[in-house]
Amino acid sequence: AEDEAADGEGGGAAAGAGDSAAKKKRDAKKRAAARKKAEAEAAGGDGTMPIYDAAKGGSGAWSTMLRGIKPWGDWPTPEKGGTKQTTPPTVPVLEQFPSGELPLGEVCEYLDDNRYRTTSEEKRELERLYNVSYQEVRTAAQCHRQVRKHMQSRIKPGMLMTDICEELENLNRRLVQENGLKAGIAFPTGCSINHIAAHWTPNGGDKTVLEYGDVCKIDFGTHVNGRIIDSAWTVHFDPQFDALAEAVKESTNAGVKAAGIDVRLCDIGAACQEVMESHEVEINGKTYPIKSIRNLNGHSIGPYQIHAGKSVPIVKGGEATKMEEGELYAIETFGSTGKGYVREDLECSHYMKNFDVGHIPLRLPKAKQLLNTINKNFDTLAFCRRWLDRCGEDKYLLALRNLCDVGIIQPYPPLCDIKGCYTAQYEHTLLLRPTCKEILSRGDDY
Repeated sequence: AEDEAADGEGGGAAAGAGDSAAKKKRDAKKRAAARKKAEAEAAGGDGTMPIYDAAKGGSGAWSTMLRGIKPWGDWPTPEKGGTKQTTPPTVPVLEQFPSGELPLGEVCEYLDDNRYRTTSEEKRELERLYNVSYQEVRTAAQCHRQVRKHMQSRIKPGMLMTDICEELENLNRRLVQENGLKAGIAFPTGCSINHIAAHWTPNGGDKTVLEYGDVCKIDFGTHVNGRIIDSAWTVHFDPQFDALAEAVKESTNAGVKAAGIDVRLCDIGAACQEVMESHEVEINGKTYPIKSIRNLNGHSIGPYQIHAGKSVPIVKGGEATKMEEGELYAIETFGSTGKGYVREDLECSHYMKNFDVGHIPLRLPKAKQLLNTINKNFDTLAFCRRWLDRCGEDKYLLALRNLCDVGIIQPYPPLCDIKGCYTAQYEHTLLLRPTCKEILSRGDDY
């Protein structure tokens, strides 16, 4: 028996090397098959996957392999003296609208006790005072729409997640005209897959590939002078996930509809949960109830501060704090086929400097140097390890850990439900203007 065990161990090592090579070949074949399957279905191969086409011909032609989003029309009409966007997009937003007067998002009038705001001269004058900051956040919103319109036509099964993120981020930088802390990306591109609900982006060297059967949440942000747009949608190719994505989209829209001046945050959570949990989804022949992920929330947004202090629950029973005039909110919901509760897991990629941190003495020279890089490039905006690599930093993990240990930097590890489940997300940014509610990130797609 001992001899047989020894033979088994020796043979196992050789077999392990062979298995590893064979596994790589199988994985490569799977990726190729996934690409071919998606391309065939997108071209109308078996009729199970709709292909959304905008007007044929010219720069307006647009199509996608993604499900669950509506078709985009042509690029926005530039103002007089502006340059029309190209396909693929290369023209910065402010070259399309050189006056700085940007198209509005979706405008919704206030109801009931706030109906008077629509025609109030006092409130209109207040809006004129805030016009500069409104135009800044609308610039960021227009950039977000144009970036995601392009990326939705590009994302396909078989792509490396790193390639998806870097293409999206480079386009984001180009269209918003990245300029230090004055304009740029607001936080790392989240591309969390399946049971990972949030805060995952590939670190350097990561070889994760987007598969046909994945459910991926693309969550990215843009800012102009610290005015942040935070919006997300769910990427999926397999029709069996349609019901999950639709439930989450409807839940987010219910939250957006319920939001308004003097609305209690807990009432928004109750509205979101009621819609979300009225749905179920059948996956591989088994039916799952769709649960709101109860420990994830929307949030208020401040200048250079993605989480500005108020949390918007997505389940009933939250705090009774009210929304106030002039506030900016990210309304987001997450649905899950698992427990509906996330925990921190996996390797960390997201980090952010604590907003109110004072001076803390540092002993490690490398930690001081790394903090200088963070202050110069990100300040209190979130960042990821890929971006530190891009800044020319190397061998910084010990210094980064030191900055976290002393409380200057906060790590944000991936948030995961149970393995084997699927999670989806939709998110919009809205502004509670004195006279109306403006859903800044609304687009043709969602």
